Amino acid sequence: MEIFELAAALGKKLKEDERLVRLEAARAAYEADETIMTLSTEYMVQQQAMQQEAMKEEGERDEALIASISARIEELYTELTETAAYKEFEAAQNEVNDLMSRVNDTINAQIMDGQPDSCTHDCSTCGGCH
Repeated sequence: MEIFELAAALGKKLKEDERLVRLEAARAAYEADETIMTLSTEYMVQQQAMQQEAMKEEGERDEALIASISARIEELYTELTETAAYKEFEAAQNEVNDLMSRVNDTINAQIMDGQPDSCTHDCSTCGGCH
């Protein structure tokens, strides 16, 4: 098999992994959550308002308005990150990031000398113990 065929096969196999299945479900729930969409929309609008005010000349800026917008942005961020859908999406993404890091480490180890840099505690990725 060619390298890209192997990569495609790996990608298909990874897509079946429970962590990626969980991530896809979490992403769908996140994107379907009306509260998250409302908070995200307001967050973006507030960010744009902040940028517009901050780009004004020194004497024309309304520092009180900037502080007020900044406070609202922080509130929105906190509300958004406290939603159950956000927390699940973040947790699922972290699991997938860990998986992909471990897969990448395993590939890199095989490229270098066939030995893992450190034990992954998953014997299927190992070239042999110490």
